[in-house]
Amino acid sequence: MTGMEGITSDAVPARRSSIGSGLKVWFARPTSKTLVMNLGILIALSVWLSFATSQFTTSQNITNVLGQVSFIGISACLVTPVMVAGGLDLSVGSIIAVAGVTAAKFVADAHWPLGWAFLMGALAGGVIGALNAFLIVGMRINPVITTLGTMYIGRGLANVVAGGSPVTGVPFSFNDLATSDVGPVPVPVAIFAVTALVMIFVERKTILGRWTVASGGNQEAARLSGIPINRTRVTLYILSGLAAGVAGILLNSRIATGDPNSGTGFEFDVIVAVVLGGTAITGGQGKIIGSIVGVLIVGVLNNGLNLLGVSTFYQYIVQGGVLIFAVGVDEVFRHTWRNILRRQRLERRHPSQARN
Repeated sequence: MTGMEGITSDAVPARRSSIGSGLKVWFARPTSKTLVMNLGILIALSVWLSFATSQFTTSQNITNVLGQVSFIGISACLVTPVMVAGGLDLSVGSIIAVAGVTAAKFVADAHWPLGWAFLMGALAGGVIGALNAFLIVGMRINPVITTLGTMYIGRGLANVVAGGSPVTGVPFSFNDLATSDVGPVPVPVAIFAVTALVMIFVERKTILGRWTVASGGNQEAARLSGIPINRTRVTLYILSGLAAGVAGILLNSRIATGDPNSGTGFEFDVIVAVVLGGTAITGGQGKIIGSIVGVLIVGVLNNGLNLLGVSTFYQYIVQGGVLIFAVGVDEVFRHTWRNILRRQRLERRHPSQARN
């Protein structure tokens, strides 16, 4: 007996068939298709820009792109679970301004130590996040209306705190946070990388990650299963505010001032990146890794348009087109995935009918 006699000639083909079917099912999933497609778009866009302009592949420009996307990426890593849970956060742009102005004010006028000033800036973002959570979860106001309102409130608060003009007189050390390096990596890029790794771990390995998906999927089933949907959403909105606060401190640190107009249009870049990364507007679907790829596409696209000398007006048209394209593709993939699941259920219940 060699131990191989019990293996039939059909065993290997059957296993290969099983692997092939598994790959087909994996690739049919909306998030998987979107991730593969976006990686292809990112590579193709980068290759095209490397030929279209010699400046794109320079080390200085690549560092600049990574530095620019890090601010969007830090916020996108926390906006993603908010949207997966069925919410939306349009206030991140104004939180950028509030956090930056707050930190600059405490440093320049109150002469607080940098660490405490930065902490106060981040907490200011968390407070607006908590306000969003109270209005959306507690008062049951639509997330779009709520965060649109807090976006205007935050922008007004930033101007009130700053006195209507940028906060100047900050020490050189205020600028060091965003312009210094950790080894060969700029500090904002390092913070973005750490934020992404932490959120990927939370998404895949923690109960908060599972609650997030359940909260944005079948809410009734999640509620009957004992999942604290409200508590999950409150936590996510606060974390989103804190993340936007950190991004705001870094962004204002980079320009060495507290600008109440900083972060204008920031929420659009974040949402485009998250949706482009495969997160469904309706919730229940989305991955941090997809949003990271979406952030890189947005950063490379914006950088490339600037290098090519494309007018800002046309850049808005391109960005709007990208958003519509991303949502359209997402809808097509989700429709395809629903059909696959429907057919699989039909095959299990009525095999002969499904084959016909």
